[in-house]
Amino acid sequence: MIKTNPITSMTKAFDVSGQNVVVTGGNRGIGKGISVAFAQSGANVLILCRDTQSGQKAVEEISQYGGKHNCIKCDVADIESVKTAVKKIYEHFDHVDVLINNAGVSTTVPFLDENGLDEWHRVINTDLHGVANIIHQIAPKMRDKGLGGSIINISSVGGQRVSNSRHHHHAPYNAAKAGLDIFSRYLAVVLGDDGIRVNVIAPGPTHSDLDKDLPPASIETIEKDLPAHRFGEPIEIGALCVFLSSQAGNQITGCIYAHDGGLLCVV
Repeated sequence: MIKTNPITSMTKAFDVSGQNVVVTGGNRGIGKGISVAFAQSGANVLILCRDTQSGQKAVEEISQYGGKHNCIKCDVADIESVKTAVKKIYEHFDHVDVLINNAGVSTTVPFLDENGLDEWHRVINTDLHGVANIIHQIAPKMRDKGLGGSIINISSVGGQRVSNSRHHHHAPYNAAKAGLDIFSRYLAVVLGDDGIRVNVIAPGPTHSDLDKDLPPASIETIEKDLPAHRFGEPIEIGALCVFLSSQAGNQITGCIYAHDGGLLCVV
């Protein structure tokens, strides 16, 4: 049994320098914000993504902060792609300290209007099964290394609410994120003895590739009604990831953090 150590002072309480971090979908949107936040904080970042061209651009950007960074092609929905990518991860890193499962897709196709269930399966396969694929391949290696670690799954407030579903249809996204929240709590229990903490960040309105699908009227209403009166920024999600992966976060596991500008308070 591995017990995480409490901090005894604020000196380096939020330090993640030298940690080896894997970020799925770390090449753009929220994922890129997470990659930038860890790189700026002195960590080594390995980005997994389907588009290695944009992935390499992200690597070039974060390389200015020092550290050891790279990009590996991976489709998290494809288990064989995941197995190949994980093999390459461990050629790049001798161990993984932090795993951020961020890769995700959405849809605006009404569930009952689908011709078949292609959209349902596409979203579920990435947003839920994809996380399971990655964790199933990496968590045992983290456990066997015996160094503990942090797994953070990027969910959504969409896993806790279905507001505006008459106009903005994303049933499989809601279902996947709700499942991810419960799956993460399960993992927090079964990996606790290994010193591996598992938490969830549930972003609300955040500037990313997904918010482009929102109707303009919805964006205006959101910004008006939110207590924070603005969308979040990807690097702010990254900042919370850094905190949860630092020594200051060592007592935190099995939690779901809504990073939503107060959305769940008013909707």
